[in-house]
Amino acid sequence: MLKNQKLVAISLILLFVLTMSLFSPISYAAKGKYRISVALCTLNVPFFVEMKKGLEEEAAKQGVQLYIADANNSPGTQLAQVEDMITQKFDLIILNPADAKALIPAARALNKSGIPWITLDRFVDEKGYILHVGASAEMGGYFGGKALVKALNGKGRVIVLEGIPGSSASRDRSKGFTSVISNYPGIKIIAQQPADFSRQKAMEVMENLLQAHRDIDAVYAYNDEMALGAINAIEAAGRKGIIVIGCDAEDEAIEAVKKGRMYATVDFAPRKTGRDAVRVAVQLLEGQEVQGVYFSQGKNWVPWVMTVADIVDAQSLKK
Repeated sequence: MLKNQKLVAISLILLFVLTMSLFSPISYAAKGKYRISVALCTLNVPFFVEMKKGLEEEAAKQGVQLYIADANNSPGTQLAQVEDMITQKFDLIILNPADAKALIPAARALNKSGIPWITLDRFVDEKGYILHVGASAEMGGYFGGKALVKALNGKGRVIVLEGIPGSSASRDRSKGFTSVISNYPGIKIIAQQPADFSRQKAMEVMENLLQAHRDIDAVYAYNDEMALGAINAIEAAGRKGIIVIGCDAEDEAIEAVKKGRMYATVDFAPRKTGRDAVRVAVQLLEGQEVQGVYFSQGKNWVPWVMTVADIVDAQSLKK
């Protein structure tokens, strides 16, 4: 349980205001008791579109003003957006960092401003946030690895499609996945390449890998968009019997599992995560206690309001 948080008033106002605001909210919930802003890494992926819906639903329920900015996976854009949020003196800022290291200056700016802030779904490599909200990317990778071991019966040749290099989601899913696979010497990683969480890029990467490797038993992708891109490439090449596992439980991915095109995905409940983020933000602003756990993140133990991840496969869908 987290102790009551006493919020500190803003101690610093930026000296210069940009002539044209770099923060153009794509979402705005009208008059409310608090003004909360959210710096999302992207809205080009269904996972974050669902998270946005959850953010907006809870904002309407709580009666708060909500601003959401889309960085389009650009750390530079997101840094500018966060700086502008600080200038606009929001009551609380929610950061979903596009890159764990590149957003360190944003985190330091937030710490200097005195505005309370929390992280959402992804981490930034800097202390100062009050707590983290989201599922464990490392646990998601762990579940993905477990599903792969089960599908291959502990033996096979595997291709891994990674997310955006530098993002905590990609880094942590890799850690969780490797923690499982390393115990099975019969499973060989024959190729491991980034596809930036993008369906199109994953399809292009997979097309090249299919030409380079004739013997492929499975593909593990760090999100469903890449898994679906890999499936498109596999089907277009006429290759059969390649198991594909993704992560995020997008509607299209679940449908692919139902039809046997995808073996499994991992449900990260993004809509619930979005709702939890706004709910927790309001609780913090009102000085309430927040139910959470302390969880290891790197060398630190961080307060975490955790969404529980789970495997979605043909068997679980029958329940």
